[in-house]
Amino acid sequence: MRDTILILEFDDSSRAQLAEIFRDKYKVLDVPDEKEGLNILRNQGASLAVVLVNLLIPAKDDFRVLRRLSEKGFLSRIPFIMITSDKAAVYEKKGYECGIVSYIKKPFHTEIVRQLVDNVVEVFQYKMQLEITVKKQTEKLKKQNTMLKFMAEKQKHMNEVLIDSLSNIVEFRNLESEQHIKRIRELSICLGTCVMNLYPEYELTPEKLEIIGWSSSLHDIGKIVIPDHIILKAGKLTEDEYEVIKSHTTKGAEIIEKVIRLNNELFYEYAYDIARHHHEKYDGNGYPDGLKGEEISIAAQIVSLVDVYDALTSKRVYKAAYGTDKAYQMIINGQSGVFSSKLLKAFTEMKGKFAEIVKKYCDD
Repeated sequence: MRDTILILEFDDSSRAQLAEIFRDKYKVLDVPDEKEGLNILRNQGASLAVVLVNLLIPAKDDFRVLRRLSEKGFLSRIPFIMITSDKAAVYEKKGYECGIVSYIKKPFHTEIVRQLVDNVVEVFQYKMQLEITVKKQTEKLKKQNTMLKFMAEKQKHMNEVLIDSLSNIVEFRNLESEQHIKRIRELSICLGTCVMNLYPEYELTPEKLEIIGWSSSLHDIGKIVIPDHIILKAGKLTEDEYEVIKSHTTKGAEIIEKVIRLNNELFYEYAYDIARHHHEKYDGNGYPDGLKGEEISIAAQIVSLVDVYDALTSKRVYKAAYGTDKAYQMIINGQSGVFSSKLLKAFTEMKGKFAEIVKKYCDD
């Protein structure tokens, strides 16, 4: 408890007068020289409410004492009030620069001195209490943030495991390899990174791209409800069968909305949007909603192009795989639907990396 006043004053009369003013409210320690004062500050600093100090000690430079005390950190832990008869503004300014909080002028006026000291003590103790409270709250928030971060990472991991499991089921049923999932994810992040760098207006970030990558794994989740005789058909689909195949977009969005529990709002939004709109085309000739131009989200645009590229470079029950150069030319020439000029520019810049990803995750 800070209930003690230290008076460091070389003049016996002034020291005694000040001690008398505060004796009824505080414990008072009064010393005539720097050595004794420093000893008290070192040993009893935690109990000091305020220090009253007169720097005009014979044979000492005016502010040497205060500078020494400031260097040792005492002025940051205890309020110091200077005792002085010097009324020069320059003198007062030097004191404030060293860290004192106020001045007591000689000759002393008891009530003024008492009120000034009480105010300084009250404000300083409130400040100290506030700093303690802020420190405790900061530590509490740090612990809470650490826990929230841990829970978010755990939740993210659970979402990723869930997506991996579901996408594996879809690809297994479609007679496609696990490599297909990895290619779609890697290609989406690759293309998305280039779009992010070229076109800041899309407001993509590395964090968003990571989620788009994972969400892309569920783009065909709706195919789990498509009958085997249609989804595995080697020959040309009838018009009715093609309509059933097309329904995997709306069915996938419905599954994500009503069945899969993605405990992350952005994750859910991307997964739903990509599943429903990855077959939309920039000219409005896609499905299921006939979206046109920038009505199609950039996430769905990215996965749409990636899905076409992967389909072209992969062997399917109804076709052989095209080479990466051939697939690139088919997309650029519009043989696989219309894409935006921005997306095609990013695709062109990533042509080499796309080929590397296909090679890295090639089907056995």
